[in-house]
Formats: sequence, C-alpha cells, structure tokens
Amino acid sequence: MSRSIASAFGKAMRLSAMLPVALLLRPRLPSPLMCIDTPDVPPTFDETLGLLHSCKEAEREQHMRLHKRPAPEVDEAAELAPEPASRVYLVGVGPGDAELLTLKALRLMGEADLVLYDRLISPAILRLVNPEAQMLYVGKESGLHTRPQDEIHRLMLQFATSGRTVLRLKGGDPCVFGRGGEELEYLEAQGVPVTIVPGITAASGIAASLGVPLTHRDHADAVRFVTGHARSECTEDVADRYCWQALADPKCTLVVYMGLSTLPELAAGLVAAGLSAQMPAVAVQDGTTRSQRVVAAPLGELCASVSAAGLRSPTLVIIGSVVSMLQTPESADAAAQLLEDARALTGEKAVELTAEEVGLEVARVRTMLRGE
Repeated sequence: MSRSIASAFGKAMRLSAMLPVALLLRPRLPSPLMCIDTPDVPPTFDETLGLLHSCKEAEREQHMRLHKRPAPEVDEAAELAPEPASRVYLVGVGPGDAELLTLKALRLMGEADLVLYDRLISPAILRLVNPEAQMLYVGKESGLHTRPQDEIHRLMLQFATSGRTVLRLKGGDPCVFGRGGEELEYLEAQGVPVTIVPGITAASGIAASLGVPLTHRDHADAVRFVTGHARSECTEDVADRYCWQALADPKCTLVVYMGLSTLPELAAGLVAAGLSAQMPAVAVQDGTTRSQRVVAAPLGELCASVSAAGLRSPTLVIIGSVVSMLQTPESADAAAQLLEDARALTGEKAVELTAEEVGLEVARVRTMLRGE
C-alpha cells in the first residue's frame, strides 16, 4: 500500500466513529485479485475512497447539528460543466507548416462546428479541421477583401450568440499583425467570451526554418517587428510612418511583415538613416510551406532581386547581420520542381496522376454560402 493510500485509510479509520453503524457493518466488496475475501485483508483503493466520502458526509451532518445551519452544498455538475458553446476562439495556426501547430489549436480544430478562416491558412492545415464543421472564408489581401472587418465582427457575434462553437483561424499568431486585438475588443464589448490561442508567428517560424537566429550575441541584441502595410484609410507616406533611426540600428534584427509593396521605400529609408546598403537581407514567400521561395541579397540590392524573382504576397523580409547565417535551401522554387517531376513521371509511365500524387496541396472543406 502506498504512503498516500495508507494516510488516507488512516484518516478514514480515525473518523470511522462518526459513521452510521449500518455503514460500518456493510459487507466488503470482493477483490478481483483474491478468491476468498478475508477480514484481515486491507480495503481496496475504491473502498478507501468510498469510506472517505462517507466520512465527509458525516462531517457535514455534524456541522449542521453544531452550528444550526446547513453547510454549503457543492454543485458537482456545475464544476464539471464544459465551457459555454458560445465562446469564440481566436486561434493562431503558425506560419504554414501543419507540424508547427500547437496541440491546443489541433484539438480545437477537431472539435469546432463553425470555422472562419483567413487567406493565409495552408490547405494542409485546413485538412485537419473537423470534416463536419462549416467553413466560411473571410480572407483579405491587398485591394481585395472578401468581407470587410466589420462584417467579420458581426458574423462572429451572430454565430456565437446562436450557440455555435466558433473558431477564428489566423495565420501565425492572432495578436501579431493579425487584428486579433480588434476582434477581442469587439466581442468582449458584446459580452461574448473569447479565448486566444497563440501560434508561432511568421518571424520566428520562417527564421528558424532558414537557420537564422533572430538574436545572437555576436550580431543582434534586439529584434523589431514592423508592418509594411498601412490601414486602408491611412494617408501617411511610408517615409513619415517610421522612426527611421530606430529601425536602422545595426545591432537590431528588423522583420517586416506584409512589406512587399513598400519594400523600395523601406530599403531607401533605412539606407538614408545610416544602415549599410551591404547589410544582409532575405525575402521569403510562403515560408515553411512546400511553395516557399527565398531571395537573399544585400539590402541595397534586395528590391531588384525580389522583382527579378517575381515574389508575391505573402512575403516576409528579414534584415540584419544574423541573415549572414542563412542556410541556403535545397530548392529556390519548390513549385517549379514539383511541376517538372510531375511531367517526367507522366511521360515515363503514361498514367493519370491526381494533384496530391504530384505533391500539390489539396484541401477538402465543407463551405458555407452567404445567408446560410
């Protein structure tokens, strides 16, 4: 018998005088490990727990007699009740690689019955969502918003108040340039409970996948995240948006989210503020996914290199001496390699291949139409 069980049993015996006689004389339950039940065999673990429960009931009855008022009742059902179904989960799913999901995000994706997802959620991740869940695409990109942010707010409120378990899937971390703070404020103001599930932000995930530490004692003692994409109603020029002296610190790694369209102005501003045009820099499209593309060049040449490579959004830019530690990827264009392999295979075997068999990512989701 373990020390904890022995202690519990000892307590039960000390309180046994408080038990009704009928309880003390109750027959012992047969042990599954013995053919004959003898009175000198110590009680089983379940019997000990039952005895302790009876002791607690006896203590409560004695409390009632001594203090002339009932002891507080414990609503065990309420303690074990699940969270209300009207909760909204703002879930970060990381930079794209499905294996970088958190366990909590994966569990919630399997339990959800309604999912609102963004443009940057990879098909590999969408495949992990409960197949019975309804999926509503609310993605946005520069110049094309399928649904305005105000409408997304109203949809989450509508579904949450109707008793649905709502997941709001966001790339990276919901509160790092993901508008998670705005959605949190809106829902809490409407009385809807919200849980934020953090994810690996693109800066951390992509840098690590390239072998680039964001901080290093020999290179950078700080890291700064900025966005190159302003609010649609913002009329401020890029040149007036930043504190250039702070951004141009050579001992600070600079990571630019959504900065593809403003990269020329950003690079020129950094050089004008004193950052060397030879500072190592890298631009990464679709980081951590099969379609990842990487363009590395000195800061002064980065814009021309990115333009020549034809990178598109989403592209993350990392600037700093830590980029000198970049591990060159095996293929600069995984998508082109997949296409080449597919053509070679079909030519040799003359068979029809599915998209998944040639390595393309395919997502099967249950969609939801407007007004549904």
